[in-house]
Amino acid sequence: MNNSAQTTQRFSHLKRSNGAAIYIHIPFCKQACYYCDFHFSTSLKKKDELLHSLILELEMRKTDFENLIIETIYFGGGTPSLLSQEEIQVLLDAVYKHYTVCDAPEITLEANPDDLSSSKIRELAHSPVNRLSIGVQSFFEDDLKSMNRAHNALEAKACLEEATAYFDNITIDLIYGIPNMSLEKWDANIALALGFGVPHISSYALTVEPKTALDSFVKKGVFPPIDEDLALQHFNHLVKRTHEAGFVHYEISNFGKPDYFSKHNTSYWQGKPYLGIGPSAHSFLGNERSWNVANNNKYILSIAQGELPKTAETLSETDRFNEYVMTGLRTIWGVSLSQVEAEFGATILQYLQKHAASFLKDDLLAISEGVDENGHIIKSLVATQKGKFLIDGIASELFMI
Repeated sequence: MNNSAQTTQRFSHLKRSNGAAIYIHIPFCKQACYYCDFHFSTSLKKKDELLHSLILELEMRKTDFENLIIETIYFGGGTPSLLSQEEIQVLLDAVYKHYTVCDAPEITLEANPDDLSSSKIRELAHSPVNRLSIGVQSFFEDDLKSMNRAHNALEAKACLEEATAYFDNITIDLIYGIPNMSLEKWDANIALALGFGVPHISSYALTVEPKTALDSFVKKGVFPPIDEDLALQHFNHLVKRTHEAGFVHYEISNFGKPDYFSKHNTSYWQGKPYLGIGPSAHSFLGNERSWNVANNNKYILSIAQGELPKTAETLSETDRFNEYVMTGLRTIWGVSLSQVEAEFGATILQYLQKHAASFLKDDLLAISEGVDENGHIIKSLVATQKGKFLIDGIASELFMI
């Protein structure tokens, strides 16, 4: 994106509709990655009970979404690729039974390379799943061991060789900012990813989350501390390399070829309703946000008793504004000034413009002009290349308190 104060963005602004998304959390993993703070269990003893509970929750929550059309279904985790094709199909059957699904939904399955054998990939290719999200993280053995990944470098490459023969829509995850990773090594990771011809890459900086094994290792001096300057160097190089390869940097952590943006994740940024099924899963409907208990046993017991194991909150106008600013600035579409005025009023628009002024002056934000679905010119607040890596902090400075 051009870093000038006035840019023209040739992407239509986000369009709202009666579409919705379903996320299904599969809380099982073979082993715990040192950096992960997601909810999961390494024991599969309760898997059958958990899957039955997911089916029941889908039925229990159907009335909330009865007037909405499901456009995307996403199996996340955890490690959804631990499920058999039959188990995946049973869950999809429950979705189709209780919800109105569009004709060609995007159905994504998160998968680890060690689960994607040739036979598993062929099974998935003949299933309704039409998008794979493969957790490669790195193509180098020492990186994978340092993160306690369940797969090795050979499995990462072998599964992509096979998967790209059967699936057109594949995204892979890569982690940057690993301490002591040279720029040359990071470039080799990117080159390998691009060499497989995947149309989408999601890439995240290694972060030290509280109470994770990595947090303990850093505090004990077993693992080097995170180097923010190195992470920025890696990030900028990733932006450059993917741009040269024809990818669009459409969200801070996401790079896609045209027509291969993640429809599911984009629905979150559009503010569309989404239903989270399973322990720890989050849902959003109108002005209400809710989240399920992050405990497999409590989740199963509550569902068995006919009770939804969720906590809910009603979002205030301040909450909704802050969330729009945070999600909008992470995307190429930015924060529409006309939408802010329409939804929150002229006073809040003036507040936003006042607090954004210093970031515009410092070339961290810019005003972008785009065209909406009706051909009207719209102005949006967007992150410049200089501001992208700092965008979470910038967004927080624009929040209403």
